[in-house]
Amino acid sequence: MLETSCPVQQSRTYLTDLVFPPDTNHHNTIFGGKVMAYVDKIACIAAMRHCRKPVVTVSSDSFDFLAPIKTGEAINLEAYVTWTHRTSMEVFVKVESENLLTGTKQMTARAYLTMIALDDQGKPTLVPSVIPETEEEKLQHEKAKERYELRRKRKAEV
Repeated sequence: MLETSCPVQQSRTYLTDLVFPPDTNHHNTIFGGKVMAYVDKIACIAAMRHCRKPVVTVSSDSFDFLAPIKTGEAINLEAYVTWTHRTSMEVFVKVESENLLTGTKQMTARAYLTMIALDDQGKPTLVPSVIPETEEEKLQHEKAKERYELRRKRKAEV
């Protein structure tokens, strides 16, 4: 049975990992593609927690790299569903670095991904709406419709 709505908190997901030399480029900073893979994975988990169904990524937009993450630092990710449509969910992912010796944290990337829920036949299926509770969640939810319309417009232009 499909729940009609779920609080953002149900989808909130965290992931922390240590950046090792094989994860980095010749600048001793993590590969952008590695960060993107982490972002896609955590967005998938957050979306599945929201709808309790398999999901696939249909778009990634506003992927902004803000600062590098260096070898030996931790990469911390946080993701949650900000908004839903009929079968799609917008997921916000925030990435930060953490110097484990000093405790200094820095925002390093942020992204919005759109995930689609799938039924047993691999077809798009309905998802519950999302209930924002905190001020940050309410702000993200408020601006999500505008981001949705921009994605639709961009898709129509292709």
